[in-house]
Amino acid sequence: MNALYAYRDQWIGNVRGDILAGLVVALALIPEAIAFSIIAGVDPKVGLYASFSIAVIVAITGGRPGMISAATAATAVLMVTLVKEHGLQYLLAATVLAGLIQIGAGLAKLGQLMRFVSRSVITGFVNALAILIFLAQVPELIGVTWVTYVMVAAGLAIIYLFPLLTTSVPSPLITIIVLTAVTMAFGIDVRTVSDMGELPDTLPVFLIPDIPLTLETLKIILPYSIGVAAVGLLESLMTQTIVDDLTDTPSDRNQECIGQGIANTCTGFIGGMAGCAMIGQSMINVKSGGRGRLSTFTAGTMLLFLIVVLGDLVGQIPMPALVAIMIMVSIGTFSWSSIRTLRDHPRSSSIVMLATVFFVVYTHNLAIGVLVGVLLSGIFFSAKIAQLFRVTSEISPDGRARTYVVEGQLFFASTEEFMRAFDFKEALERVTIDVSRAHIWDVSSVAALDMVVLKFRREGAEVEIRGMNAASETIVDKLAVHDKPGAMDDLLGH
Repeated sequence: MNALYAYRDQWIGNVRGDILAGLVVALALIPEAIAFSIIAGVDPKVGLYASFSIAVIVAITGGRPGMISAATAATAVLMVTLVKEHGLQYLLAATVLAGLIQIGAGLAKLGQLMRFVSRSVITGFVNALAILIFLAQVPELIGVTWVTYVMVAAGLAIIYLFPLLTTSVPSPLITIIVLTAVTMAFGIDVRTVSDMGELPDTLPVFLIPDIPLTLETLKIILPYSIGVAAVGLLESLMTQTIVDDLTDTPSDRNQECIGQGIANTCTGFIGGMAGCAMIGQSMINVKSGGRGRLSTFTAGTMLLFLIVVLGDLVGQIPMPALVAIMIMVSIGTFSWSSIRTLRDHPRSSSIVMLATVFFVVYTHNLAIGVLVGVLLSGIFFSAKIAQLFRVTSEISPDGRARTYVVEGQLFFASTEEFMRAFDFKEALERVTIDVSRAHIWDVSSVAALDMVVLKFRREGAEVEIRGMNAASETIVDKLAVHDKPGAMDDLLGH
């Protein structure tokens, strides 16, 4: 019952703020959806219908209120080759399959994998996206008249100064209204939304992708669907974490995976391309006062209303107004404090953050940058933990027995130091390995322990392992071979 009340509050807890913010997002979504359609090599309506469908469905089924999902460049670029070689119908089928894969990921609770993404990776992801958002505006500022620069500057002035008068209406919405009115009143010649592509004037209709239902078709679309599903979930979950921090509210990662999957599956049946969460639009939404599911729902429904009913008017919106909004988003998204703290943070954390930024910006592929960051985080963490490992020893008064005390985490990165700590040629009758202050983690550490025991036994020493905790004992009992017949010959190659 509490969950039901919480869900209802996510719809009606901030009605005015959500509706106004959703309207701003809808206006900003139009040129982006058209641009992403062009990237994928399909008609603009494919991206516009997708943005409508994904936003509305995720608003209902997603796990993060106030986050905007729609058609994105991250998923569009993955579909280019598929569209060129097989056409739109295969793109729609791949979108449906990608959604089903995402639903499966949510049901398998793979959203919890986000806990392995470090704060340095998230900061790098945010900074890289801020840079990409800004770079995406550069083409609108090249080869244009001076009037464009004036309008962009005026738009930024309104965005930052209007809140000093009142915050009851989002300043980005005022920017769009004022600059559109000025452009139409004075006949100013600047690029408009209609220059991006033709807006559809009909509602989307349900259709089943026109493809042969064969194993060959599955082989064609499956690689693309897996890529789209993975990249879409990665960007969505990263954006979800950022919105959680911005709004200081929790969300459900696994439900978001399921919601994204349902949205993409349904979108493929109305002629739309795959999409995911958008950090830029989500930032616009949050900064404009959007917090609940109603803001995302409004963005989707208003997008469809604007293009179908008010398409002629929307087509007159000057691109400088939208460029100004996206520049504001870029500035607001970038973590400026991460630059100031580069010297203060551990060098490994700074390297992870900078590497994530570099690879995302260089490849324009969010997945590659984030995977590099996660890999580096894992390597640095393993190296740090391995440094806390040590082995000390003490020999008995009669010189016949030695006790080795192992301290720290015994895993693949510390096995070499573990092996070097033992003197197998020392003439001993008894060797005790005390692991009461250690933890044995993986197959590499168990193999190293096997090797130590068997080498001492080969030299004639009796070996005792003592102090093993329950978890370590479980993995050793399962994987160790030093007490099995023939272990000496198998392990030492004799």
